[in-house]
Amino acid sequence: MAEDSDQEKTEEPTGKRLDDARKKGQIARSRELNTFAMMIVSAALLLIQGEKIAKGLLEMMKTEFQLSRAVIFDPATIVLHFKQTMIDGLLLIAPFLALMVAVAVVAPLSLGGWIFNWDAISPKLDKMDPIKGIPRLFALNGLIEMLKALLKILLVFGVAIVLYRSFINELLGLGAESLEQSINHSLSIIGKCFLLLSASLVLIAMIDVPYQLWDHHKKLKMTLQEIKDEHKESEGSPEVKGRQRRMQMEMAQNRMMAEVPKADVIVTNPSHYAVALKYDQNSNSAPRLVAKGVDLIAAQIRNAAIGADVPLVASPPLARALYYSTELDREIPQGLYLAVAQVLAYVYQLKAAQKNDWRAPVPPADIKVPDEFKQG
Repeated sequence: MAEDSDQEKTEEPTGKRLDDARKKGQIARSRELNTFAMMIVSAALLLIQGEKIAKGLLEMMKTEFQLSRAVIFDPATIVLHFKQTMIDGLLLIAPFLALMVAVAVVAPLSLGGWIFNWDAISPKLDKMDPIKGIPRLFALNGLIEMLKALLKILLVFGVAIVLYRSFINELLGLGAESLEQSINHSLSIIGKCFLLLSASLVLIAMIDVPYQLWDHHKKLKMTLQEIKDEHKESEGSPEVKGRQRRMQMEMAQNRMMAEVPKADVIVTNPSHYAVALKYDQNSNSAPRLVAKGVDLIAAQIRNAAIGADVPLVASPPLARALYYSTELDREIPQGLYLAVAQVLAYVYQLKAAQKNDWRAPVPPADIKVPDEFKQG
């Protein structure tokens, strides 16, 4: 048989394989989708909040940078002044930064969901080895990443040229506007250009997302031998299962043999079959079959019965009928009530004769078994 490495991974991944991969942090991820989400959201926020941010910056420039001579020549005061300026600037852009952090966290969840795994983020020395990293550069994934990078460069460059030609006149006219108008107008142009450039990345994301899903699924495919090994691991090897079955059978047999001394009678074939019956006269239940066996087990039942002084009654048709019609620890079928009653009547007579030193009764010779219960 060929080794696993020589076999083609043609089989779909099992549920266990998918779960194990997810636990190890191996899920489909698209960096291009994350980049697109970050870029498009930041561009939209810039368009929406750009004017407010611009006005805030202008107010800061008017108030914070008009310093008196005393402040300029006082190091302690000027440090506090610039510290407050930095705090005001951060507060101004804090909503923008907070939304970008939220997008950076939520965007990856759109493909693969949330997962955290220390093994996936822990550094691996073999991946830092430049010699071992060279083959990865020329692998299929490396070539695809290079093609995506080239495609992004060409796409962004082409869109940038179109935008430059579209807004060149407005850009040249900014010098003729007032300072406040020029800042607002330039932010508007930057926001529009940024939004259009970001929107162009959707083409890369539309290519990358299906590819990442396909590539992730392909990596998780299995060989026939892997499926067999997984099945063995989850279900247990045939040797282990066989040993467990043998142990269960031995335990069940031991429990069954423990019931033989408590039985009222053993119906035998006389040598091939043995069936142990127990009847509680104080209950309304029918007699129960507490042990049964053929050949070797039948001999063990007979020996245990003899050792416990349990009567044996030879009735081949009835022994076979009881063996095949009744499960362990179950009541006998109604059709065998009369036949078993004859056996029990004999047993009670035998016990009474032994107790009172009477002459032993004659065992029942002609026990009738209905045709539907006859075996062989």
